[in-house]
Amino acid sequence: MDTSVLVAAMRSRRGASFKLVSSIPSPDFQICLSIGLYTEWQEVLTRPENLPPGQTSQDALRFLRYLASQSHIQQIHFLWRPFLPDPDDDLVLELAFAANSRYIITHNVKDFHGSEQLGVVPLSPRDFLHLLQRKP
Repeated sequence: MDTSVLVAAMRSRRGASFKLVSSIPSPDFQICLSIGLYTEWQEVLTRPENLPPGQTSQDALRFLRYLASQSHIQQIHFLWRPFLPDPDDDLVLELAFAANSRYIITHNVKDFHGSEQLGVVPLSPRDFLHLLQRKP
């Protein structure tokens, strides 16, 4: 799960990102997490502009600790960089590949163009929710 999904979930309770994040833990999917991605989540989600009204950076950190407790922690023993134009996106792709994930959930699908070569498909939160609904 890319950082963009968490930012969107914190900003609005009406979108697919919030619906997806609020369904954790889910019997239908497992979030994967690396130390590098967790560090990025902390840095981005504690920025004042990403905090919901009335929330503090400590609230964001508590939320992230909960997400981490519900995640599959994956070590990454190899790097594919540079594979994508943005090194932060490479971080997510390396995690997905190492964890044998089929999907990267992101609002920046186009930024992950080429990840299919490694067997990882980028999907928006809405498209991922639709995929889960079609699942038998």
